[in-house]
Amino acid sequence: MVIVLVLAVGGTLAWTQIGVMAAEEGPLSEAQADPDITIRDAPEGIVIAPAAGGSDTGLVFVPGAKVDPWAYVAVLRDTAAAGTTVVITRPWLNLAFFDPRGLDAFTSAAPEVDEWSVGGHSLGGVRACQLTEDAAALVLFASYCSTDLSGTDLAVLSLSGSEDGLSTPAKIADARHLLPATADLVEIDGASHASFGDYGPQNGDGTPTISDDEMHETVTDLLAGFLER
Repeated sequence: MVIVLVLAVGGTLAWTQIGVMAAEEGPLSEAQADPDITIRDAPEGIVIAPAAGGSDTGLVFVPGAKVDPWAYVAVLRDTAAAGTTVVITRPWLNLAFFDPRGLDAFTSAAPEVDEWSVGGHSLGGVRACQLTEDAAALVLFASYCSTDLSGTDLAVLSLSGSEDGLSTPAKIADARHLLPATADLVEIDGASHASFGDYGPQNGDGTPTISDDEMHETVTDLLAGFLER
């Protein structure tokens, strides 16, 4: 029995480290060269802040399953440049449901921020739904909640893709009842599951018809309108 348990644990740990989807070098390099932001590799996560400083709003963002956290820097860089400090977490074992830490484990990276939102992509969004107690708002990228938030007054922005083969439009619709009635759901035409990060194609996903640059711009505009509400 002990040997079986050791093998099971060892196999699970090995699986979490195999097939992690790496950040694409081009978009990441462009973000790192952006003079309008600072990027800090902190113990709490990857911290992207406006270079001018003075940020009083923040977003804790949880990556999708087995996706390199750096893959979200490019899509969130303009949100940071506009004045919102972003902390991209590093989920334990590359899977958000293995990470029991609360929101304050990440917000401590920027104590000057007064108001925090929480969000995530795919499985990271599912985990973000569980971290909303101390958050001002929730942002979902190609994700949906398993936690019932329908009875709350939480501000919610749910972004999905018409070509998503994983968090399909049907799955997003089926979980709509778990969000507040006031939640804003936006389906981005031409976006796939992997369009919400910069890590290349993903097995089981649809084929995007929107360019990376257009996707980044669309997400930035939608986030700006929501976070500055």
